[in-house]
Order: sequence, then structure tokens, then C-alpha cells
Amino acid sequence: MQEVKNKEEILVDRQGEVLEKISSKGFNKKFYLESYGCAMNFSDTEIVASILNKQGFGPTKVMNEADLILINTCSIREKAEENVRQRLSIFNKVKRNKKDIVVGVLGCMAERLKHKLIEEEKLVDIVVGPDAYRDLPNLIHAAETGQKGVNVLLSREETYDDITPMRLDNNGVTAFISIMRGCDNMCSFCVVPFTRGRERSRNAFTIVAEAQDIFDKGYKEVTLLGQNVDSYKWTNPENGETVNFAKLMAMVADVNPKLRVRFSTSHPKDITDEVLFTIRDYPNICNYIHLPAQSGNSRVLKLMNRTYDIDWYKERVDSIYRIIPNCAISSDMIAGFCTETEEEHKDTVDLIEYAKYTMSYTFYYSERPGTLAARKYKDDIPYEVKKRRLAEIVDMQREISRQSNEKDLGKTFEVLIEGDSKKSDLQFRGRNSQNKMLIFDKVEGVGLGDYVDVHVDHINSATLFGKIVKIHS
Repeated sequence: MQEVKNKEEILVDRQGEVLEKISSKGFNKKFYLESYGCAMNFSDTEIVASILNKQGFGPTKVMNEADLILINTCSIREKAEENVRQRLSIFNKVKRNKKDIVVGVLGCMAERLKHKLIEEEKLVDIVVGPDAYRDLPNLIHAAETGQKGVNVLLSREETYDDITPMRLDNNGVTAFISIMRGCDNMCSFCVVPFTRGRERSRNAFTIVAEAQDIFDKGYKEVTLLGQNVDSYKWTNPENGETVNFAKLMAMVADVNPKLRVRFSTSHPKDITDEVLFTIRDYPNICNYIHLPAQSGNSRVLKLMNRTYDIDWYKERVDSIYRIIPNCAISSDMIAGFCTETEEEHKDTVDLIEYAKYTMSYTFYYSERPGTLAARKYKDDIPYEVKKRRLAEIVDMQREISRQSNEKDLGKTFEVLIEGDSKKSDLQFRGRNSQNKMLIFDKVEGVGLGDYVDVHVDHINSATLFGKIVKIHS
């Protein structure tokens, strides 16, 4: 179901669709690149593609054709690392048949495991951390001459704001804009602060310029990305004026009223009423907020070092619905965190019902080496208990998603057409402002990137179905 699909699966699926549409004609060499993990990883992939493009590399979806194979990795879940190791074993089979292929690991797993991937496991030729992508050409050149290379140095300044990403989402409709890098929130279960470094925000004017460029190229939607977008803060060195996230959103929304604006991810401790009022006041800022709770119990939240309790979180949920009545909220939930009791687990299930999430990304807890939780707490919930609790969370979320979608029966939504339905080329798919997926029959004169009004006539727990009732000019 859509509401419980792993993020890394979504992005890998998307990467495959994208590379199928991009020709590598005219390039001296070809690169094959897979991305796992969060949307930030996919955004980083576009930065890497731009750097490689300037070195004469073009993308390919055929692994055996590649001169360079890269995998952009995630360390936030154990399963993501397992997926990467499985893929690396496949890459090595290709390398045995084509010895001059360079294989590299990028991103968070690269930073965390560093020399181990090269020296102990001998799986790759180069290892490049999230702040070292500018060094890729040097590392690739060294690998081509038989040298192994590692650069995982973290930076307090690197934002890549002078690099125009190579837009791999070739549908020409939606695009990511990275507005900040790193994270200062030391959640006890999370490796991101150690693999991506401290928070630093991009120059606001470069963000707006990138949004303008995206719109000028025909894109209709941008998603502003950061580990915690709410803490975005950039000070103009010329006049000392500080731009916070609410102001930045308004600046991007002002690029053009026909450019939709989304953002991810918000931290509950930082999302302010100013942000909510900005969403309310701009019709082209989507009425959707991803607000990861992680747990519905205050004691567990304290162990997670989330820096808010459940009353704070519920107040933020209440404020969202009060200020933006038509807003949709989604979440992340972890089942079976250290010492979690059955009653505390029930609090998480109850929170899904309270918050009326339209969807949630759900996981059972997996201990990540180097985190505070790994050093301080015992991972004492049995695997079978974690699985059962996760299933109960998923069941509740599926029911709440179904109830939410039932309320949309008979309603009409403005939808941006993003492509064909995955099940039929006779139907389109697109999302409304609340980030809900709609499927509807094609009609003559309507295509990719168009706005249409869709009347909902049936649903399931993941999707709305309907028909076009109005075409926007």
C-alpha cells in the first residue's frame, strides 16, 4: 500500500523510470547510478549527475554499458544498508567481466563505513561522503589508474549552491531544491548528524533563482528539501537581514502563482505558526505537512531525544488543522524502540487516530552503530514483538487513510498531471494539494504538466479515483 511503502523503494523505482527516459548519446562515457534513502539523497544524485556531466559522463539505465557505477546510500535503517550490500555484490559481478569499470559508494553509508568498504571488504574503488562530491572527478581519475580513493570529510560550509542540478526527473513536471544540508537535532536513533554534519542553510537568492530556472524550463512543482526545513535560517551578509523558512517559502511561492511549492521534512519542535500562516496565505503552497512523530508516548520521545512531548506534538497538530483546515498531515513512526512497553506502543497507535494522518512511513527500530541509542540503551524488544507492533501500526494507519479518503468521495480537486498511471496507459496519475494520489481517465487535449479538476467517485486506502471535470487553461 502507498502509505507504508519504504522511501528507498520509492526512490529506486523512480530512478529506474528516469534513466529509461534519458539518452546518453553524445557523451564520452556513461554512468549508472542508483539512489536509496530519503528525498535528499535523490536531490544529491542530481548534483552528482551535474558534476559527472561536466566531465563527459552521460546516464544509462543499462549497468553493463556503464564505465562508472555509483550507488548513493542511506544508513538510517539497517534494511537500507543490507540492500546496498546486495547491490554491491551484483556490481562486482559486472566488474569481473569488465575490469575497467569504476564502482563507487556515495552518501551516508559511505561516510559511516569509510575505509571498511575498500580495505576490508574490497567492494568498491571509491568512497565519497555527502560533502565531497566536488572531488568525484579526481577520485574517478585516480581509480581509472588503479588507485583506491576515499573522501568523506564533512564541511560546515558546503551547500552546492553554485551547481545547477541535472534534472533526472525527466517528466519535466516536478523537481527538488535542496535548501539546507546537515542536521543539528541529535535524535538518539539517528545517524544523520554524524553522516551529513551540522546544519547550514543555502543563500536564499540562489534558491529563488533555482526555482525561477525550474519554472522557466516548464516545471510546475518544486519541493524544498532539508533534514529539518523549519530550522532554515540564512543571513544576508550585505544588509544583515535574516531569512527564515516562512519567508523563504513566500519568496519561492512568489516566483509564479502557477508553480506549486511543497517541502520536507518538518521537525515538530520548530514548525511555527508563521509557517502555517504562510501556507494558508499562498494558494500555490500545498496544504500538506510531513510531521514525523516517531512515537506517541512522551517517555519514549524523551529517550529518542526528540525534544518535545506528546502534548506539544498534539498542540502542533491542532494548530495545523485550526489555521489550515484543509491541510493533510503525514508522519514517520518507529515500532519497538528501546524499553517501549505495550501501553506506550498503544499510545503510538492512538496518536495515528488522533492526528488523522493521511499516510505514514512506518518502521520497526533497528539499532544504528554510533548513535546515542546504540551507546546508551539496550535494544531489548524482541524481533517478533517489533514486527507485531509494526503490523498494528500499519493496520491503524491503513484504516485512518481509508477513512480520510472516504471523506473525499464526491469532492473535486485541482490535480497536477505527473504521468501515466502505473497500471494503465489509458489513465493519468497526479496529486492534489494534500499530496493524495489521484487516478483518472485520459481525455483529449490534456497532457503531462497540465492542471485539471478531478471529481472523486471511488477510493481505496491509498488512492483516489475519478474523472476530469475541468481543464485549466
